[in-house]
Amino acid sequence: MRRKSYTLLFCTCLVPLVMLACGQTAPSLTLPPAIQTSETLAPGDTTRSLSYGGEERTYVLHIPSVHDPSRAAPVVLIFHGFGLNAEEMMRITGFNAQADTSGFIAVYPNGTGRKSSWNGGDCCGEAAARKVDDVGFVRALIEDLSKLANIDRKRIYATGFSNGAIMAYRLACELSDQIAAIAPVGATQAVQTCQPGRPVSVIHFHGTNDQLNPYDGGYGPGGMVNFAPVKDTIQFWVKQNGCPVQAQVKESGNIVNERYSPCAQGTAVELYTIVGGEHAWPGGESVSEEIGAPTTEISATPLIWEFFAAHPMP
Repeated sequence: MRRKSYTLLFCTCLVPLVMLACGQTAPSLTLPPAIQTSETLAPGDTTRSLSYGGEERTYVLHIPSVHDPSRAAPVVLIFHGFGLNAEEMMRITGFNAQADTSGFIAVYPNGTGRKSSWNGGDCCGEAAARKVDDVGFVRALIEDLSKLANIDRKRIYATGFSNGAIMAYRLACELSDQIAAIAPVGATQAVQTCQPGRPVSVIHFHGTNDQLNPYDGGYGPGGMVNFAPVKDTIQFWVKQNGCPVQAQVKESGNIVNERYSPCAQGTAVELYTIVGGEHAWPGGESVSEEIGAPTTEISATPLIWEFFAAHPMP
């Protein structure tokens, strides 16, 4: 996939991006002291911290109301956009309510920097400029979580919005031994090299009128960022996963659903195009009026969970 860079969501100034190379040595990991399972697994939200790469990193853990600690629970990692945080992703996506209904553990990691960001490959913000090892952080987070909860290692999934979507794509490329499937919303892949160890299921949501991350690719606001077209990213994973060339297409109102399946090892690739859609989480709340309004024709969160539930790790 050709070299890409990425726009800085929800910012008042553009931060120079540093083009990154992969393969750096993973920094040392120091996990926090163990927490009593009975306290940690109480339904609701808990903020966890761990030291990784010389920084104190945090994530918000949501234990669903229907959680049964005797049964291994699925995990959904939910990555915020540039300048946002875990709490904003709870508001925007409504994933806590979905977790309470479906019984998975929802995890909202926080990025780094003054305007919190993720190093998704060639982007974004301070995380990319400082070459933060966010893939290593996610691996450490999963290990931390495994000490607190009974998690299903074959059902760990990643989703994200904007910069968080780019992070989800990087995890599919570089952490396929841990991540069963991904669900990026509103941003495309931004790594120069992607060589996952196995096929990874992908479901992607994107509006054709997204001004920050153009659907057809090209430069975003400020002319500093050149994005991969949505179709290029989808076709990469169609080929990578050994999917049929021809998609199964369904249209309803302003929604076009393209599904490529069956693919290798039971995987699938799916694209939801929102015709006229803006930079927003479908069916959720907007980041702000300036960023974009979400469609009400579909709701991404339940569709994502339905897709995840159908695609555990082989």
